[in-house]
Amino acid sequence: MRLLKSPLFCTAVVFVLGLTSCSTFFPSRAYDDAGLELRQSIDAILADSIFIPARVGIKVVSMSDGRVLYERDSRALFHPASNLKLLTSATALHALGKDYKFKTALYADSLSEDGEIIENLYLKGFGNPDLKVRDLHWMVEQLRAKGVKTIHGDVVGDVSFFDDLFWGNGWMWDDEPSFYEAFITPLSINDNSVRVLVAAGEKIGDPVHVRLDPETKYLSVANHGLTSPDATENTIEVTREFKERSNTIIVKGALPHNAKEREFVLSVWRPELYAVTLLREELEREGIAVEGTTHLGAMNGEAKQLVLHEWLIDSVVINLNKSSDNLSAENTLKVIAAERRGIPGTSRAGISVVNEFLSSLGIDTTSYLMVDGSGVSHYNLISAETTARLLTAMFTEKSTRARFDLFYASLPIAGVDGTLGNRMKGTAAEGMIRAKTGTISGVSSLSGYAKTRDGGFLAFSMMMQHFVGSSKPYRDAQDKIAELLSQFRYGPSTASR
Repeated sequence: MRLLKSPLFCTAVVFVLGLTSCSTFFPSRAYDDAGLELRQSIDAILADSIFIPARVGIKVVSMSDGRVLYERDSRALFHPASNLKLLTSATALHALGKDYKFKTALYADSLSEDGEIIENLYLKGFGNPDLKVRDLHWMVEQLRAKGVKTIHGDVVGDVSFFDDLFWGNGWMWDDEPSFYEAFITPLSINDNSVRVLVAAGEKIGDPVHVRLDPETKYLSVANHGLTSPDATENTIEVTREFKERSNTIIVKGALPHNAKEREFVLSVWRPELYAVTLLREELEREGIAVEGTTHLGAMNGEAKQLVLHEWLIDSVVINLNKSSDNLSAENTLKVIAAERRGIPGTSRAGISVVNEFLSSLGIDTTSYLMVDGSGVSHYNLISAETTARLLTAMFTEKSTRARFDLFYASLPIAGVDGTLGNRMKGTAAEGMIRAKTGTISGVSSLSGYAKTRDGGFLAFSMMMQHFVGSSKPYRDAQDKIAELLSQFRYGPSTASR
């Protein structure tokens, strides 16, 4: 199975001489002209009236000498949104190692002498958030290559690697069935979601065409959508009966007769059963008969491993940060827990490993509150200073330097890819900023690294919250500040040596 390899980023680094705490808004020590100009330029951006009701916390630190170049309310606590993924991904690389492999396996508790008949087939998940139907297909191909022709018993999903809490602490109930809050399970498949594709019917007044990707009997469709003669009437809606804890997809409204096919992505209820059902359907397509039922259960302790699928941590961390994938973050947090604190992995145990790691970097673990791995919860609280300290430590400390290349490579690149792919294009910041975005209602954050005009590096954290409406004006302000950082020239001492 081909495994995705991330690009490596290499840079010479030196130890930070020390981060000196500064007073709110203006640092106490003197600045050279370049530093003063940077401060004044950032202050001018933050003077916009959009910041009158909002709160802003910022910290910018030089990686060459630890100098604080800008600071504003950096110790205030903010909801970090997906900036919290910086803590999860950094800890994963430290606690699991950059060669760690996420696993999914097929086991049998009884095989006939010729290997053609299996009593029960077990699909056991070990937390891989990126498993896809194509991977199940590969696993079934391996099973068939071993000569297996019949599953005399059941197809069973084993989810014992995690606890049974499928929802994050403080997550909003009405975010379901949005794909970005997929249910958490060690046996994840296709992002624990389904693509619903809706196209106009042949004639006006006909029902719309609906198809699912992947096609499966695990979900059903109630199609009430109609093809409209009005080219402006596009009221098609697609949802799942989430309050009923049902996997019935509801399609309603009107789609213009000349409209292009629309795509909707919804979370799937009980995704571990979804995975087992997809496996059974794949078995049957490949000519392997299944005589028993499909359900969840504990694997027989004597079961023999037949097929192992592995997925390197670099792929997981890149998807976690570049795409800001919430499922990747939550599964990774529980994998950390299972590997370092014992099975079943829990979010609480994973957070204890995060705290242990940050404490080893000299970060006060009482200065922030972490309740999930993705930052979806509004319960999470952290400061720009704490975030900047983590970024600084990842860049400079001996204990993290070996893993920094992958951590840095996992961050979105301004104007190039990930959640920054459409931001800062055509500006001086394009390709010079690698940073994690963060957005939930009333919150926008951006934290990462800026490569400066003279080849140096700055760590920065910008957190903005308590605003109403679109986050775009706040993202635009962040982009302007990031452009200033990428244009900064502190002097010869800032260049990498």
